[in-house]
Amino acid sequence: MFQLGKTIVSEDILGKDFVCNLSACKGACCVDGDAGAPLSVEETKILEEIYPIVKPFLRKQGIAAIEAQGTWVTGTDGDLETPLIDNKDCAYVIFDGKTALCGIEQAYNQGIIDWKKPVSCHLYPIRVKDFTEFAAVNYDKWDICDAACSLGQELEVPVYKFVKEALVRKFGEDWYAELEKVALDMKK
Repeated sequence: MFQLGKTIVSEDILGKDFVCNLSACKGACCVDGDAGAPLSVEETKILEEIYPIVKPFLRKQGIAAIEAQGTWVTGTDGDLETPLIDNKDCAYVIFDGKTALCGIEQAYNQGIIDWKKPVSCHLYPIRVKDFTEFAAVNYDKWDICDAACSLGQELEVPVYKFVKEALVRKFGEDWYAELEKVALDMKK
């Protein structure tokens, strides 16, 4: 671990390789697990605002879950999250064949909204935990992503480079530039 501004960063995001391999995993991170995607307070407000615009992109099961539970929920641990369909799929998940995709991101890709998706989804496999004085930035190793780890190794793409856009979105260009300096120094 090392400190970068007001973050404590796991060296795994520099040393581990990762490139999502949707053809292998079929978007399992959006349908497996025991909780929805983590959200910030600001993101809950965005979800409330964009839901009417995103709704036509969603499956009927997702719409039913959102209309029953709300555009976001408070999880069992007290964290804010996306709602789930039957305690499994994220309510915002859609499918292209057997591959899970994000309905929010589809609306974004079509230029209908200007918010890509929750930053926690965009950052994955990095998870950020905010504390009073700092944020912990960690690599989340999940066996459903083994194919992504293999592809990352094959292509020699470290986690931090794979999620560059999301890290810049979360922490800013200057923070990311400092992260790159640390990565270069660690290679020496």
